[in-house]
Amino acid sequence: MKPEELAKLTKYFREKFNNPAIIAKARPQKKDSGEVYLGEEFLGVIYRDEEDGELSYNFSMAILEMDLE
Repeated sequence: MKPEELAKLTKYFREKFNNPAIIAKARPQKKDSGEVYLGEEFLGVIYRDEEDGELSYNFSMAILEMDLE
């Protein structure tokens, strides 16, 4: 993903979740996705989806059972 996309996504996540510690970062060797962190903690992957001239982003976050305890 381009740096300007990641900056827009970071701004969106920070505003949506009212948390300035959220950041979207580039993934090594991947151009169609980025990673989302809360401080140093990895939250999930955000995928860029461009189809039929429309652009969207899909956020995928895995939650482990042990994290719920």
